[in-house]
Amino acid sequence: MFTMNDIPMFILNFFLILPLVTLVHEAGHVVAARLFGGKIHFCIGTGKMMFQLGSFEVRRMYFMEGWCQYKDLRYNKTWAHVSIYLAGSLFNLLVILTLNLLISHKVIPVDLFFYQYSYFSFYFIFFSLFPYRNGDGKPSDGMAIYDVIRHGKTSDPID
Repeated sequence: MFTMNDIPMFILNFFLILPLVTLVHEAGHVVAARLFGGKIHFCIGTGKMMFQLGSFEVRRMYFMEGWCQYKDLRYNKTWAHVSIYLAGSLFNLLVILTLNLLISHKVIPVDLFFYQYSYFSFYFIFFSLFPYRNGDGKPSDGMAIYDVIRHGKTSDPID
């Protein structure tokens, strides 16, 4: 049952952990796109812009969503686009595995923060790779992978 005692954890999850998971996910897309020579623009959040650092921007509702746009890939091949679409989820998975390794070797403590981070990361991975289009017609990473393999078209931006 959700009680008033759960409010602090809810706030931590909503305003810190979920944005961190989103940032790691988008960083995966960014790193992969840059490896293939792409020009990048990425964002955390929605609404009015709070600040921008180069090609990275943070919007007022930073806890809501994220996206990444890339263009002008030096290696403009199907496998490069698939790799970029997969990279967000792979980064999320890599952080989960790293946290588990560090916990198992007692480098970091067993803590609810790391559990919640891993939980939201798995959530992100599942819904990112599940093939669907949102209400605006933008594809999930899974649908973008399907589109690029099946139809040879890339999606913009990556969610």
